[in-house]
Amino acid sequence: MTEIRFYHLTRRTLEEVLPVMLERTVVRDGRRAVVIASSSERVENLSAHLWTYDDRVFLPHGSKVDGHSALQPVWLTDQDENPNDARVLFLADGALTADPGAFDLVCELFDGRDAVAVTAARQRWQAYKDAGHDLTYWQQTDRGTWEQKATG
Repeated sequence: MTEIRFYHLTRRTLEEVLPVMLERTVVRDGRRAVVIASSSERVENLSAHLWTYDDRVFLPHGSKVDGHSALQPVWLTDQDENPNDARVLFLADGALTADPGAFDLVCELFDGRDAVAVTAARQRWQAYKDAGHDLTYWQQTDRGTWEQKATG
């Protein structure tokens, strides 16, 4: 079964957390990733952010605006797709996938300051659990680091 990790953002934003996670996935682990966000505007904002978030890091990525999806180590999209044959999926802004089993790892990132997002994440947790996936829940500490709080 697919490993699914829930990341409860309480201290830092998606824009602060996602680049670090993508660096670990692509640079350290040598894996490809897909990031599904809520809209095409959000995708393009994230793409622009990934080019500028750290002038010491180059994180290759693209979206439909850039094309050449098969060549992109990180593909940003607002569609449920995997055109770069990624093994890691990041779901942001409540985005969904119909086939989490197509990935080795799915990372659900949700805003813990948004009650609607928290409720939706709890519902997705239960659905994944019912489907038999390996679940872990991570929450940010006061220092912004991650602490594992639950498994399912």
